[in-house]
Formats: sequence, C-alpha cells, structure tokens
Amino acid sequence: MPSRENLFEMGADFGDSWESDNKHKSTTIKSSICKEVLAPKKHQLHFAKEKRRGKVVTIVKPFCLEKKVLQALLKQIKKKLGTGGTVKENALEFQGELQTQLKTVLENLDYRFKK
Repeated sequence: MPSRENLFEMGADFGDSWESDNKHKSTTIKSSICKEVLAPKKHQLHFAKEKRRGKVVTIVKPFCLEKKVLQALLKQIKKKLGTGGTVKENALEFQGELQTQLKTVLENLDYRFKK
C-alpha cells in the first residue's frame, strides 16, 4: 500500500525552498525608474490619459522626488487648478483632462517635459 504522505507526487522535485503560497510577495523589488532625487530642471515628464468609470484621468510621470515633496507638490497644484488628484508611486494623477493647465503650472515651477 502506498504512503499517504505524498499522494500527488509526479516526480518533480521542487526542493525545500519552494512555496505555493502566493500571498507572501517580495517587497524588495521596486519598479521605479528613479534611483535618486532630481532637481526640477532635470526631470523629463510626460502625460498619459486614462478613462476610469467613464471619466478622464490625467497622469503626469515620472517624478524623481521624495514622497513628502511629491505630496506637497500635489497639494499645491490641486489648489491652483481646483481639482482632485492623488500620488501613485512616482506619478501624479488628476481628475479631468488638464494637460495644458498642468503643463503651464509645472513649467512655471521649472519642471521639464519630453518633446
């Protein structure tokens, strides 16, 4: 009679380090383009637009700033434009189609854009 210990063994040896639990994700790998904090003149920002639930979201990225500085910049821009927004990783997301207004505000703050 076969052992009940490994009923589903088919000859593959995964070793002791293999684990089938996918709830433990590695937090050491970060998908970040920026490795260091940059001055506003050194940034190469670009715009992206997405539709979420029928509404347009304008995304400006990549910002190479510390999180607190990025939050302060977001707050300043939201107040100037009178719109909602959030910080996601190294990008700022704004409610609405605000590409031209955002470009003028960010250029006044010495940020650069890709051509």
